[in-house]
Amino acid sequence: MSSFGASPLLDGCTRDRFASVADVTHRDLGRTGVNVSPLCLGAMMFGEWGNADHDESIRIIHRALDAGINFIDTADVYSRGESEEIVGKALAGGRREHVVLATKVHGTMGDDPNQKGNSRRWIMRAVEDSLRRLNTDWIDLYQIHRPEPDTDVDETLGALTDLVRQGKVRYIGSSTFPASQIVEAQWVARDRGRERFVTEQPPYSLLVRGVEEDVLPTCLRHGMGVIPWSPLAGGWLSGRWRKGAEPPASTRAERLPARYDLSLPENQRKLEAVEALAQLAEEVGIPLIHLAIAFVINHPAVTSAIIGPRTVEQLESQLGALEVHLDGAVLDRIDEIVPPGTNVNAVDAGWQNPALEPSARRRH
Repeated sequence: MSSFGASPLLDGCTRDRFASVADVTHRDLGRTGVNVSPLCLGAMMFGEWGNADHDESIRIIHRALDAGINFIDTADVYSRGESEEIVGKALAGGRREHVVLATKVHGTMGDDPNQKGNSRRWIMRAVEDSLRRLNTDWIDLYQIHRPEPDTDVDETLGALTDLVRQGKVRYIGSSTFPASQIVEAQWVARDRGRERFVTEQPPYSLLVRGVEEDVLPTCLRHGMGVIPWSPLAGGWLSGRWRKGAEPPASTRAERLPARYDLSLPENQRKLEAVEALAQLAEEVGIPLIHLAIAFVINHPAVTSAIIGPRTVEQLESQLGALEVHLDGAVLDRIDEIVPPGTNVNAVDAGWQNPALEPSARRRH
């Protein structure tokens, strides 16, 4: 890494020296009174989807905890429950008490058409499966992984409220909800006497800034914690995607060609933006990874950014982002590359409202 002191943008970025994440002040998770680390360990890459070596995945989790991360996020759908099982094994032996543990429900978990979604029927079954796999008596934050337009949000909130009252869940949250549905859920909770979503988990990165337009301000107004996923934009901001270099091979790129296929013009635009951001990071004197994560965690609406390492080395490369604070000079340069409120590739927003699809807008 280049010498930071030699950077011509020294005034645009300062680095405080921290021995670990533990030295960084923890943040309030919305208005819950729960304190979490500014980085949350995402477990999507533990299991078949990423690192199939359970022992190595457990070592990654333990290293994150030893570094001071006290917040872990997973989901039942990650490798069809394997991720939850790995997390459960890693937290055995007394570590569970010191971790704020989050998981999610919604994704398809079987061939039966009712083994998915946001219905009371499925949520009540899915939470028991998650508790068993996680080897715990309670889940700190139980999140609805995606909105489901065909399911009444009151149906969903009613089931989640019962789980809170039963002591199986402490708090509830949403993930990748548009602002309108975040507000609808808050109103329904107020009007029907339901538990309310206390967090939102949106996609947010230097390349996926659409949530700045409405989702982040909405969460601030409602006192919700924000825990963004994919601050490295699915690996695009890892430093491996550069112009003139061979695109890195990955199973994720194979599964999601719309987000990675360089024959698509929107992904070519991403590559152009990444190159400009990488040059900015080099000018500032920090790794692109640190620039990307610092950008997310320093937004006033953000509580904790979810990082998803597949190896110990990837984890170590991301922890240093907590040392980086960006000021107006660097932020202005970032805005020139990717304007605020912009998604370079709309697919990266994570969920498209069916009501906005061209076919749904037609008059019949």
